[in-house]
Amino acid sequence: MKKRKSQSRSSQLGAKQTNADASDLDLKSSFEIAHIINAEDAKVAAAVKTALPQIGKAIDLIADAIAQGGRLIYVGAGTSGRIAALDAAECPPTFNVAPETVQFVMAGGPKALATAVEANEDSRRLGEREITKRKLQKHDVVVGIAASGRTPFTVAALEYARRRGAKTIAVTCKRNSPLEKAADLAIVAEVGPEVISGSTRMKAGTAQKMILNMLSSGAMTRLGYVYGNLMVNVHLKNEKLVRRGVDILEQAAGVNSSRARKALNSAGNRVPVALVMLAANVNRRAAKRALKHANGHVRRAIALAASK
Repeated sequence: MKKRKSQSRSSQLGAKQTNADASDLDLKSSFEIAHIINAEDAKVAAAVKTALPQIGKAIDLIADAIAQGGRLIYVGAGTSGRIAALDAAECPPTFNVAPETVQFVMAGGPKALATAVEANEDSRRLGEREITKRKLQKHDVVVGIAASGRTPFTVAALEYARRRGAKTIAVTCKRNSPLEKAADLAIVAEVGPEVISGSTRMKAGTAQKMILNMLSSGAMTRLGYVYGNLMVNVHLKNEKLVRRGVDILEQAAGVNSSRARKALNSAGNRVPVALVMLAANVNRRAAKRALKHANGHVRRAIALAASK
């Protein structure tokens, strides 16, 4: 008898790999369930650690691409797509980059962020069609995310991106998968069987979230949008963030609150401009000029402004 498609898909995701430490989970107390999940989650960081060399290379690829006007484009389905969408959405407010700089392509479109649209992830045609809409350029980096490494939508999108000359990165939890083979660079975090068999929103999802955090945060740091470990490029869109901007200036420039707020006002509420003004003792015009010449790299801009 021919297996149904859903059964085959379940096998591909490793649903038949059971976790011995989580056997009889339904018979456990609430505390025991939490303890088991926590113990399994503790294994995720170690799995991601094995992929750090590849993550470092990926950060360099992404930073170089953005520095040359390229984009970081995530592609995923289901949990992987939602994690990608979250990372993309948080880059503009955290690093004040344009929304188009970090994007996501989700199987099923935006509506799939809140509602499961399972059929779309099995379509290679839709994967290629959706990534085609982004009009890829050679400086773009496309990151395909899939726990199994087999999602047809994501594999097809990555294959198309590579043919178009974009750099491609795979993020997966299974070695030697089609997604890994489709990419220029593969980041593989083998997290082992899930507590709830086959539920890749758990350890696999946590690993993907950790990796995407590193990719975007690492690239933005390399681009100079972080000073020390302070997010000096933060977009001050409300009073809470204005206060945060003042705190950042106090720490980074070693000034009191009054002077930090005055500099921020003079800088038009732009923290990088205010920091260059304070650190290099220059006016707003000179600070903006230095930041432009340094391509927004705050530390380099301070050095440039101070050398004038």
